[in-house]
Amino acid sequence: MRRRFCRELVTLLFSVLAAAAAAHEQKEAVTTVLFNERTGNVEVMHRFLLHDVEHASKKLFGAQADLLKTPGDREKFADYVFETFSLQDESGTPITLTAVGSEIESRFLWVYAEAPINKDWRGVNLKHGALIDLWPDQANLINVERGGVTRSAVLSGGQREVLISFDD
Repeated sequence: MRRRFCRELVTLLFSVLAAAAAAHEQKEAVTTVLFNERTGNVEVMHRFLLHDVEHASKKLFGAQADLLKTPGDREKFADYVFETFSLQDESGTPITLTAVGSEIESRFLWVYAEAPINKDWRGVNLKHGALIDLWPDQANLINVERGGVTRSAVLSGGQREVLISFDD
């Protein structure tokens, strides 16, 4: 009886450890594009797992990169995000984003940008390749919120671009 209990306990422990390891292997980022009528801006909020960003920074900027201790390294990563993310209106005209900043909150790194809203936009074309070029299994979830409606898309593998329309 005791031997069986120990075996079940060990099995449970390994299951928990395997689940934790698998959670670390999930390379995911979430980007929200919010049309904020109150401020008159399109607000872009990228949320990356800090664990993934730390590994990516070492690959991108060298082994000495340290996002937690060096604000300059955090800025470099934010610049990388701005280089790999862009918005265009439905006709292909670029939407110029202004960097707002970045911050570490709990286990996430947030990167922020904004642009004035053009009320004539019927959709946005998003290009988002951050971390996808480093890891084939990276998935970038994009949520676009406008007028109380949220449209979502996932970019992964070779896909780096999606058109999200506001017309029903």
